[in-house]
Amino acid sequence: MSDSPSPDHPGLYIHVPFCLSKCPYCDFASVTDLALIPAWLDALEEECRLRTGSFGPFDSLYLGGGTPSILEDRHLERLMTTVHRYFELEHGLEATIEVNPDDIRGNRLDLLRKLSFNRLSLGVQSIHEPELRFLGRRHTARQTERALTLVRSAGFDRVSLDLIYGIPARGGTPHAIPWEKTLETVLRFEPDHLSCYIMTMEGDTPFGRMLSEGKLAQPPEGELEQLFRLTSQYLEDRGFIHYEVSNFARSSDSFCRHNLKYWDHTPYLGLGPSAHSFRNGERWWNVRSVEHYCAALRRRELPVEESEVLTEDQLRLERLFLGLRTLRGVEESLVTQRPQASRTLRELAASGIILRRNGRIVPTRKGFLLADGLPLLF
Repeated sequence: MSDSPSPDHPGLYIHVPFCLSKCPYCDFASVTDLALIPAWLDALEEECRLRTGSFGPFDSLYLGGGTPSILEDRHLERLMTTVHRYFELEHGLEATIEVNPDDIRGNRLDLLRKLSFNRLSLGVQSIHEPELRFLGRRHTARQTERALTLVRSAGFDRVSLDLIYGIPARGGTPHAIPWEKTLETVLRFEPDHLSCYIMTMEGDTPFGRMLSEGKLAQPPEGELEQLFRLTSQYLEDRGFIHYEVSNFARSSDSFCRHNLKYWDHTPYLGLGPSAHSFRNGERWWNVRSVEHYCAALRRRELPVEESEVLTEDQLRLERLFLGLRTLRGVEESLVTQRPQASRTLRELAASGIILRRNGRIVPTRKGFLLADGLPLLF
């Protein structure tokens, strides 16, 4: 490992495309055929070899999925051995792995610490049984509580929880469990980071098809806005920083270093099926199919499906779209050369949508609600 990290160091993402079952709302690239894991590991090692020296040193590593925690110990050990063999990692590396609550047990946590993982992201989604069953999750609320207790006793200080709100009605009957109760319950376990997502239902998922057939009903826009405001206010009142539209941290030290790279155009390398990479204005992404990914790497070919080189205007617009989703905001210089920019900024500030601070445009809570549309005003 090299010296201390710099904000400009790239991040390394590895996509683990395996799950024991598919949740009906999920459109991430994942399969349930675990027999493909050995071939995927072989392919991943070859991709690492082909990419060695092209990026680095890395100061963040993120294992996402899919469900990385379903990998057997020997598979995780091989994966991390491969990463260390082919890439340079910074001292002070932030190493995150996504974990399902029912995959957590004492000896597994010991292994994760041995493999240098220092940040866990738990896919909790809900702590209420009816919601868990509706969402197709394979863990129970009791398993979540047990997992969080084990994580804390194992000495993991950096723990993030994924939660979903705005869960749709079924058969005309909305879920009656207050979202505030979920927040109250999970905060008892003192996570240092929360990712709270409004539920989305993509078209090519079981829930998406049910929505289009009228078998599910999304909550009204006003109700979702109310839930968003409640979430932000509730967590800020308890000491959390609302630092990105869906993300909250107890302090700036608890911000997800890896995700920050996505939001400020720091380079990152993605390995595995469907993984995206970005550097110097160019973005590329791998094939989604596990079989096609493995086949390309057996031929010792990079499994890139497509790439694009962004123009200056595209980069500027992306910086606006990404930056205005964060508490850091964007530089005013990104917009001040545009027609009517000064007037637009004054109007947005007067409406309480943005703050103008030290040459930057910073969204307020109201601005976060409008984040997807704000860049289009410039």
